[in-house]
Amino acid sequence: MLYWLLISFQDSLSAFNVFRYITFRSGMAALTALLFVLLMGKPFIRYIQRKQYGQAVRDDGPETHLKKQGTPTMGGVLILMGLSLGCLLWADLSNPYIWLLLGITWAYGAIGLLDDAKKVLYKDPKGLASRWKMRLQVLSALFVAWGFYVVQFSSPISGQLFFPFFKNFSVELGPWYLALSVLVMVGTSNAVNLTDGLDGLAIGPSIVSVGTFFVLAYLGGNAVFAEYLQVPHIPRTGELAVFCAALMAAGVGFLWFNTYPAQIFMGDVGALALGGAIGALAVATKHEILLVILGGVFVMETLSVIIQVLSFKLTGRRVFKMAPLHHHFELLGWPEPKVIVRFWIVSFLLALVALSTLKLR
Repeated sequence: MLYWLLISFQDSLSAFNVFRYITFRSGMAALTALLFVLLMGKPFIRYIQRKQYGQAVRDDGPETHLKKQGTPTMGGVLILMGLSLGCLLWADLSNPYIWLLLGITWAYGAIGLLDDAKKVLYKDPKGLASRWKMRLQVLSALFVAWGFYVVQFSSPISGQLFFPFFKNFSVELGPWYLALSVLVMVGTSNAVNLTDGLDGLAIGPSIVSVGTFFVLAYLGGNAVFAEYLQVPHIPRTGELAVFCAALMAAGVGFLWFNTYPAQIFMGDVGALALGGAIGALAVATKHEILLVILGGVFVMETLSVIIQVLSFKLTGRRVFKMAPLHHHFELLGWPEPKVIVRFWIVSFLLALVALSTLKLR
């Protein structure tokens, strides 16, 4: 909104021309989101405490987690509000990518809110039934995937899947690209949700991933940079840098309150929304395969659950002491802060690997 208001003055005052620059508006969106979350964090936590919306802890997890029972939850609402404020004020709202990204983030946030509401109101640690959660996720992702496909329909790369490390190598999927897009968004959303088991564990890698997509979106949206780096050029996706900046800053603001020992948890409203946004960013920028590298922490957490379940069903034995993977390290005797920080470090290193592929083509 401010973008359109302020840009209208550029003809009378040249200084207002600065609002055309994505980099400037990204900085302002980040500042807006960060300040909002930092200022509203304490009042929001007090409100959740008054309402007694505390975390319900499953009794089949590590015993050390029982002390987290009753910690305020649904802090992901802060992230969504900070993101929304930053985007609505500073993004070009005529850009369809902004609305598609906000749409999937809000939709998954709403699904998570339903899940959290069942947990805190009915004290049910399992929350919303998995089948309903999955159906709602798939429907939301399908709608947004169709939106991406329509926006990119006139582009020759609309249905192509690109491979990192290779120059100009892609596979045409046609309409099947919709199925891939849904898989990426739903899979990433649930992967982030599985990772959200320790204080600050999920938000750290999420900030790193979104920050990486800030770079990828800005470069891919610029024809000159995209041609030089041999990455897919997707017109108008450069505006997603504003979205990424706002989401990254909102995440940093939330981490102020979520770092160990956490004053508030993000809940499913935050974890599902973050994962959906990261998956949608990968689809919008044509970096679906690169996301496997960039989101390696989320991939490892998900694979640990799959391996544990399959191993127990087939052999009756467990590969890990407990899944997801972060619980395995906890039961090995690692203090919670050590697990968190080391997972952050791994996430940062994977982001460097992902960015290095820009020159290895």
